[in-house]
Amino acid sequence: MASYDFDEIIPRKNTNSIKFDFARERGLPEGLLPMWVADMDFRTAPEVIARLEEVARHGIFGYTEAKDDYYRAVLGWFGRRFGHDFDRSSVVKTPGVVYALAMAIRAFTAPGDPVIVQTPVYYPFSGTVRGNGRRLVDNALVYRDGRYIMDLVDLESKIVSEKARLLLLCSPHNPVGRVWDIDELAELGRICLRHGCLIVSDEIHCDFVFGGRRHHLLASVDKALEEITITLTAPSKTFNLAGLHCSNAFLPNPELRRLFKDEISRSGLSQLNAMGLAACQTAYEHGEPWLEALLGYLEGNIGFCHGFFLDRLPTLHLVEPEGTYLLWIDFGPTGLRHEEICRLVMDKARLWLDEGTMFGEAGTGFQRLNMACPRSVLAEALERLEKALS
Repeated sequence: MASYDFDEIIPRKNTNSIKFDFARERGLPEGLLPMWVADMDFRTAPEVIARLEEVARHGIFGYTEAKDDYYRAVLGWFGRRFGHDFDRSSVVKTPGVVYALAMAIRAFTAPGDPVIVQTPVYYPFSGTVRGNGRRLVDNALVYRDGRYIMDLVDLESKIVSEKARLLLLCSPHNPVGRVWDIDELAELGRICLRHGCLIVSDEIHCDFVFGGRRHHLLASVDKALEEITITLTAPSKTFNLAGLHCSNAFLPNPELRRLFKDEISRSGLSQLNAMGLAACQTAYEHGEPWLEALLGYLEGNIGFCHGFFLDRLPTLHLVEPEGTYLLWIDFGPTGLRHEEICRLVMDKARLWLDEGTMFGEAGTGFQRLNMACPRSVLAEALERLEKALS
């Protein structure tokens, strides 16, 4: 069995990394330890690297399209790992989940229409809704006893009162780390079916689920949900391939698929890039052993964090990370105002995290920390927080 060294420190400075090389351009001081944007500090699966080297050696980077084996790899991954068999005709390739999100908003709503989000949520949700001239409607998650749940009564009320026809779902949820259980998803689905509300389900973090939990594709919960769900996926988080811009949307409903593809065509997109297609196929064909090893390592990082917060950061609350590799940290028990928390993190701890209000007002008093890094780096980040709080 292959072994993988996730403890290796791989220098990323001076590689044009958004995470490591653009503090000054973003108005931040140099020298911060970056633990913010959601990419990992690990090399991707060796099979993917070998395939990209092979493509590079060929030396011709002309227009490239996917053939049958690409679709078999993508469909096989979701059938094998999540027990749901999408049809090949349902697959629509896009250069990213956020791009697909924008195309769905444009395809299924008109300017001024309401679109529902569940804050605190991945900030491009709100930005893309507003940027396309739609009206943001917030069905905020409920934070109770240190855990988040959906407010499904409020959701139904707002679908009805706002006459909303589109909901953006984040599953697993970024940044709060919830892996929605099948009953929650089923009730959400019943509400949307009852009122004719389409669901764009961002499931890019579906492969990162911990503690014996299981991710349920929304489209798999009920056959009827396939007809109203646009499922957005990508290998980019799972295999650290974000810079190669390749994602896959599933739209089993032929009319929704036609509208979605028409909007993509109007945007001017034709083929994806050659490296992205090759990496996606290879990752889904051969990357499973690497992923299983990675998940074990990240489980270890979570265990390390649990112990550290309990013993050395008792004034902070770590929201249980059920899924994703992003930690959602509640600074509320410190009694500090949000602005004071941000100054403490940046000026005293010298950390670059994502501050909570990026994800909506419901994120006030929180910070998001990326734990997909060698454990020694994670330990340094938490030790900096401990020292700053002392």
